[in-house]
Amino acid sequence: MTKQGKLTKNELSLFALTWPIFVEVLLHMLMGNADTLMLSQYSDAAVAAVGVANQVLVVIIVMFGFVATGTGIIVAQYLGANSSKSASEVVVTALSVNFLFGLALSLVLFLFGKPILLVMNLPEELIEQALNYLKIVGGFSFVQALIMTVAASLRSYSFTKDAMYVTMGMNALNVIGNYLFIFGPFGFPVLGVTGVAIATSVSRSIGLVVLLVLIVRRIDEKLPLSMLFTFPRHHIRSLLKIGIPSAGEHLAYNMSQMMIMYFIAMMGTEAITTKVYTQNLMIFIFLFSIASGQGTQILIGRYIGAKRVDDAYTRCLTSLKMAMVISVSAAIAFSILSDRLFSIFTTDPDIITLGGTLLAMTIILEPGRAFNLVVINSLRATGDVKFPVYMGIISMWGISVPLAYVAGIVFDWGLVGVWLAFIVDEWLRSVIMLIRWRSRVWERMAFVHDEKELAEVR
Repeated sequence: MTKQGKLTKNELSLFALTWPIFVEVLLHMLMGNADTLMLSQYSDAAVAAVGVANQVLVVIIVMFGFVATGTGIIVAQYLGANSSKSASEVVVTALSVNFLFGLALSLVLFLFGKPILLVMNLPEELIEQALNYLKIVGGFSFVQALIMTVAASLRSYSFTKDAMYVTMGMNALNVIGNYLFIFGPFGFPVLGVTGVAIATSVSRSIGLVVLLVLIVRRIDEKLPLSMLFTFPRHHIRSLLKIGIPSAGEHLAYNMSQMMIMYFIAMMGTEAITTKVYTQNLMIFIFLFSIASGQGTQILIGRYIGAKRVDDAYTRCLTSLKMAMVISVSAAIAFSILSDRLFSIFTTDPDIITLGGTLLAMTIILEPGRAFNLVVINSLRATGDVKFPVYMGIISMWGISVPLAYVAGIVFDWGLVGVWLAFIVDEWLRSVIMLIRWRSRVWERMAFVHDEKELAEVR
């Protein structure tokens, strides 16, 4: 590898950065429900218990993400500015912050898991299994916080393959552990939910150790471990400026989706089932846009740090065109094959027909989503983090949620009305984000500077 911070065509092509991220995200999507799928062979009650517990853990993971997001962007900018020493300081600072934050939330889940589950109105017969899972996986959630931080750092250093390989290894270990503890071969005890929780926690812990070894060995600048838990104010300030707004956007989105799901529940079980199946398929349509957005974020962070703003500007628009073409092509293909795809999940003709209509609508929806995934990540990479959050909250809660209710419930258009709300929300935000990008106001928002300027900041 060339010296850190140097941008060369061979070192940092979008494809080289994106395809490992694509595989990693795909693995997360395919394997994220491995516990549920394998537990379905054990008992339906176990599946329900783990499903509810995972809803709690998803919120926790979003909270960990604010430090990881900030880390990835700031490290990329420092490397672009040839400030490898400052980049390594950020990595150590982020590990310290997310370790303590993760440990605090782990203790909360371990000590107060039962009250949390009771608030979620979980049936009494599921409490014990859900609590066992929440105590074990939640008690080790600080491990996930550190994994997210190290993985984000490795990606910013251009080692996207490392994060991909570790994810593959963790998933393989998790599946093997699930098999051993659910089916009990070779004399292993059948532990059900508890065994799945142990397998998840052990595989993540091993993955964390591997990631820590990799980041120590991979980067040229030695990690200043003496700075652990010293919390330099200028690094903390930058992490929070990026991370907190990003986390706020994710929380706003998740909350708006929960509200819309409440509306869909008013439409009946068939609507809920169709929505779940359709979105499971849609994940694979916008998978490339997710990977492209993350890869573009790394590149633009480097460009901004190197003060190559014209390259950053062009990179976003080029990535956007590519993501839109691929997302539209995938949406068309899925729409054409909709009957066969839905037949994997169900034989209900009404669900298959309605799902096919929704997939046809995604041909319009997905280009808008690609817009937002690429452009919003690009804006974040430049340091322009607040504007996307404000517009996201306004659009999601001012457009998507009320329009979903009016079109879906009041006009009685059902899921078609809900999908119409999604389309309007995504495209409204995408147009606004493109205008923001073309305005180039983000050129003045970089978080890092060269070493002389850094000395003044300190």
